[in-house]
Amino acid sequence: MGNPTGFIEIARKLPEDRDAKSRLIDWQEVHEHLPEAEIKQQASRCMDCGVPFCMSGQSEYAPVVAGCPVNNLIPEWNDLIYRGRWKEALQRLHKTNNFPEFTGRVCPAPCEGSCVLGINADPVTIKLHEVSIIERGFSEGWITAQPPSKRTGKTVAVIGSGPAGLAAAAQLNSAGHKVTVFERADRIGGLLMYGIPNMKLQKELVERRVQLMFEEGITFVTDTEVGKDISLAQIHADFSAVVFATGATVPRDLVVDGRSAQGVHFAMEFLGKNTKSLLDSQHQDGQYISAQGKDVVVIGGGDTGTDCVGTSMRHGCKSVIQLEIMPQPPGRRQANNPWPQWPKRLLVDYGQQESVAVQGHDPRIYEVMTKQIEQDAQGQVVAVHTVKIEWQKNATGQMVPVEVAGSATRYPADLVLLAMGFMGPEAAPLQALGVAQDARSNAQAAYGAFNTNVEGVFACGDARRGQSLIVWAINEGRGAAHEVDKFLMGKTYLPK
Repeated sequence: MGNPTGFIEIARKLPEDRDAKSRLIDWQEVHEHLPEAEIKQQASRCMDCGVPFCMSGQSEYAPVVAGCPVNNLIPEWNDLIYRGRWKEALQRLHKTNNFPEFTGRVCPAPCEGSCVLGINADPVTIKLHEVSIIERGFSEGWITAQPPSKRTGKTVAVIGSGPAGLAAAAQLNSAGHKVTVFERADRIGGLLMYGIPNMKLQKELVERRVQLMFEEGITFVTDTEVGKDISLAQIHADFSAVVFATGATVPRDLVVDGRSAQGVHFAMEFLGKNTKSLLDSQHQDGQYISAQGKDVVVIGGGDTGTDCVGTSMRHGCKSVIQLEIMPQPPGRRQANNPWPQWPKRLLVDYGQQESVAVQGHDPRIYEVMTKQIEQDAQGQVVAVHTVKIEWQKNATGQMVPVEVAGSATRYPADLVLLAMGFMGPEAAPLQALGVAQDARSNAQAAYGAFNTNVEGVFACGDARRGQSLIVWAINEGRGAAHEVDKFLMGKTYLPK
């Protein structure tokens, strides 16, 4: 490495976030930027560790053991940043990652969780470097459309335009196949477009990458739901191969009395409509679920729940709380959670920061179970009833929630948002083509092969593995493209 003592001399530093109150008036990115000189300093903290655990995320160990699922060449581009060789760093980055402008913003950075420096110090700011490289590439004009020099005559249909589908499409197009991506929404991007709020991932960044892919020869078909607007049988007949990348879009529901009350919505309905209205009219059309002036209860403590908190704050909600059934994580790694496992520790994300700034407290309430949704005579939600729980081992050794006597609580609620994760892909498209499903309802296709029981039909991303990270979606899209190319041509030069 260029500075062998950088990790000793320089402390970890990230860009400041914009003021938590003032950023609530817009939908722009939360994070500021570091000057180039300071980014170079941070890159010099990469410590020439010998075995860079940051680079390798293994499917059989995920998500317990961290590491980069797309196998980014992290020490190489860290060193190139430190030396000021940004264009070469960009070339290294694009070798393994089709969309670093997305992962550099919304990936939780499992690479940093397994950074060797993180054994006894703060890890390298890998995610910062990733987004810095790609944005430097765009600003310098180094990133341009790269259409293939020749076509193979083979055609591939990719169903779904999230990160897995787009990664598969990009790779297959680069191999010379004619790729058509089908998306049922009115814009390309899947959860990148309508699942992640604008303040985490501005949509012009998604559109910028999609435009490049269009210029490279990929066909995008929007407002088309496969299985309804066009049959699976027709797609299977018309294309040389088919890739299912539909995501895990079936939300986990809440089975309690009062679930059908007005004002109870799945998180993705809330977030998706919000972004569409923002893009269509800056919220002037009113075609979204507003939290303005309302007591909001978010059920679910993950990233999607945080996005619901942040969105509600920007609407001008009266109050917002976030209910989590699991215990509060510790502030630091515990002895039973050693490196290089993913560090299970309490994080305060942008939504919680904003709640603290406005409401004076973190919105999260841990170890609570929702028992009932109360509604008025008109069927409108008015409150959520909960009970405290403790996690205890049952007779078979499983950890189960046990209610705490006398802990019943009523929280006022005008809007309840269910952010409890996803159960798997929608079954109808898979069943229409006879694609087998596994015990968790995912498309049955082995990791590394990605082929289903139907000849010429492949599956990848959340539709195959279940709800996961954006980097695993990209990994699977690239891996599926490798196998599709081999299926079509008998051999492949595409990297996995």
